[in-house]
Amino acid sequence: MPNARLAVFDMDGTLLDSVPDLAACSRELLEICHLPTLSDAEVRGMVGNGVPALVKRVLEAGRKKQTALTSHPYAMPFTETEAIQRFMALYVPRATRLSRLFPGTQQALEQLKDAGWLLAVCTNKPEVAARRILDDFGLISLFAAIGGGDSFAAHKPDPAHLLGTIKQAGAEVQRSVMVGDMFPDYGAASGAGAKFVFAAWGYGPSTLAVQADGQAASMVDIPSVLQAVLPS
Repeated sequence: MPNARLAVFDMDGTLLDSVPDLAACSRELLEICHLPTLSDAEVRGMVGNGVPALVKRVLEAGRKKQTALTSHPYAMPFTETEAIQRFMALYVPRATRLSRLFPGTQQALEQLKDAGWLLAVCTNKPEVAARRILDDFGLISLFAAIGGGDSFAAHKPDPAHLLGTIKQAGAEVQRSVMVGDMFPDYGAASGAGAKFVFAAWGYGPSTLAVQADGQAASMVDIPSVLQAVLPS
């Protein structure tokens, strides 16, 4: 679609409230490691930079709690790389068991599509998990491109991740808007030269709104906000 506008969405905290499943899998991993578990709220603050970063933060928090409980030295039963693999084995089959789309998500995406927008996803979540989630929710056919955290050589906030996703969608950066809730989303958009809309309903800090080209209070508002930020 020549010269079409492209709306690129983050997943966690933007399209999807994914914390319940991420937290449940984090607790399972900690139990396997014989470490104290974490609450959903604790895990929420660790989301946004991909699975390797999440697993590292979860294990560090578990070890910190363990140290506070006992003076005995702790030894991990396997490497961090193996921990990431175990987490993925837990997460991918159940990624939508507890997670839910934010209210108005499907309607907003369909409204944008009907208005001639191309749609894409740019997430630090591994591509296989992103595709599984979108397929489970019946949304995958709406997207021209799905750029996961392992789809390219770099991931957000590196602009190469967003630029690769835009290219895959067949769009131009000047006609693209990144919608997200956290700094990696803004960093990728800013570095790529794309517009950025702050998803105020997500997990990120409200201070990020100051740096955005626009902000939306909910997914319901996204079509009108994107139209204002990037008129046809």
